[in-house]
Amino acid sequence: MIRIAVAGLGKMGISHLSMINAHPDVKLVAACDASKYMLDVFGKYTGIPMFSDYQTMLKEATPDAVIVATPSRAHAGMVRAALERGVHVFCEKPFCLDWSESEALAELADEKGLVNQVGYHYRFIGAFQEVKRILESGALGSVSHVLAEAYGPVVLRPKGMSWRTQRSEGGGCLYDYAAHPINLLNWFFGMPASVGGTVMNGIFSKDTEDEVYGTLRYANGLSGQLSVNWSDESYRKMSVKITIWGSTGRLYADRQECQVFMRETTKAPVGYKKGWNIRYTTELTKPVWFYVRGEEYSAQLDYFVRCVGRHERADVNSFVSAAETDRVLAMLLADAQAGASMSAPQQSMKTSLFRGLFGNK
Repeated sequence: MIRIAVAGLGKMGISHLSMINAHPDVKLVAACDASKYMLDVFGKYTGIPMFSDYQTMLKEATPDAVIVATPSRAHAGMVRAALERGVHVFCEKPFCLDWSESEALAELADEKGLVNQVGYHYRFIGAFQEVKRILESGALGSVSHVLAEAYGPVVLRPKGMSWRTQRSEGGGCLYDYAAHPINLLNWFFGMPASVGGTVMNGIFSKDTEDEVYGTLRYANGLSGQLSVNWSDESYRKMSVKITIWGSTGRLYADRQECQVFMRETTKAPVGYKKGWNIRYTTELTKPVWFYVRGEEYSAQLDYFVRCVGRHERADVNSFVSAAETDRVLAMLLADAQAGASMSAPQQSMKTSLFRGLFGNK
């Protein structure tokens, strides 16, 4: 049995705790949180040892692995403390608010040979796994453009501050929402060579942005558009969408399905035909042992547990790939800040330079 502890009993922490506690190969040995109320309630009804101090939990509970599900600002220090004790780590996304810390932790985990994973659960959704398979098959031909979107109803009115809506604590819409489609784009196409025209606007939040828009440019000529808004109440819950245009086809995918139009089927995967094809997540998803919110959440934890049990490197959502996502987020933030500080003539000069480098596309 693999001994696992959970740090943080907020929404994601409680979800992770319930799933991992039901895993047949895991013994949940401890949990910690800053809230005495949460510790009292969970301690009373679960019988799991509860701690108010993270370092004490690591020392006394001696877990083989820890799940870090605290506010984003705390990730770096907690992950480092676990790695230095030889503890495998699953960390919620975003990994770190400073990409240099992300890269340093990735190096430390590699040096110590510890399993490491970040909770970008969209890579475990059947429809997006199918997108990866189709791209690798070459069925879309030469890909020229991609649109990555994420919308949802997180901040819908001016209200008091929470860790999520403070840039220094959670990173705002950029790190909380845009991180998901950026992580998928990195998985599908690698990191962009540059970003431009990034716009980050506040709608209701005072300390951070509620929407993010921008352009990504890749070394091979591929262009991408990012459109993200967490103040969109037309969506009941978060929705991530990917649309891809290629020389021999077009693809659209969200959590529910993967739609593919193929002009030809020379390199099409088995089961695909010329014209429109639809594959639903229900037919692309493997059963899981425990269901909370979606199979992908259980699937990512099961992958982590299996990697720990086999002492295998986690190749899906490793600290290395999460650090790459953090670096792209930092590029977008820097571009938005640079654009906001420019005067109108400077903006015009930047636009002219952009057109000179990339044409009038």
